[in-house]
Amino acid sequence: MCGRFVFDLPLDLLIELFGLSAPTAVTPNFNVAPTQRVAVIRPDEAGRPRLDLLSWGLIPSWAKERSIASRMINARSETAGEKPAFRRLLKSRRCLLPASGFYEWKSEGKRKAPLYFSLKDGSPLLLAGLWDSWRSPEGEVIESCTILTTDANELIDPFHDRMPVILPARCYRSWLQPGPDQLPPLPELCLPYPAELMQVWPVSPLVNSVHNNCAELVRPLQECAAPLLF
Repeated sequence: MCGRFVFDLPLDLLIELFGLSAPTAVTPNFNVAPTQRVAVIRPDEAGRPRLDLLSWGLIPSWAKERSIASRMINARSETAGEKPAFRRLLKSRRCLLPASGFYEWKSEGKRKAPLYFSLKDGSPLLLAGLWDSWRSPEGEVIESCTILTTDANELIDPFHDRMPVILPARCYRSWLQPGPDQLPPLPELCLPYPAELMQVWPVSPLVNSVHNNCAELVRPLQECAAPLLF
């Protein structure tokens, strides 16, 4: 699964990658957690990529209450096309969540030690997502998103059996393209990302608290100048 990730990407880089014409201001977040606002790339009405801030944790348009969001931060890519909550979104409401990396945890006795995963070449991770719009009984409109997952690759599998769907840069246009009202080729797009292109290192247990948010969180644990306290 993907339950915590990092967004520390310069706006200029996103403009260059996606050709954004009127980008939204974004700030770094080294401990992105469910229900927080996240940067999302999705097509505008003309099909051009735009950047918006959406709530992470999908609230389907038909949901009775917003509390469902915490249970829908991820969607299995293998079955998304079969489920009513996702099938419609796969046809017309696909998005990307750009990220610097993401966290997973390994068990060490009774404690869980966080690990940070990223790409070896330092390029952004383009996480495949879906979004929807929900209106509360009081009339409040909330746009939210979920991250697709797939089987873990060899690097991640020792710690978790799932990983986020990371799209190769060459595939992002076909993922975002509105196109005809049909499902995208999920088996081709949602493969585990090659393990040899990724890297991992242990990081500070400060990550375990969503209240901690600083660049120190992604530094290799052995490089931390002093023990970090909760």
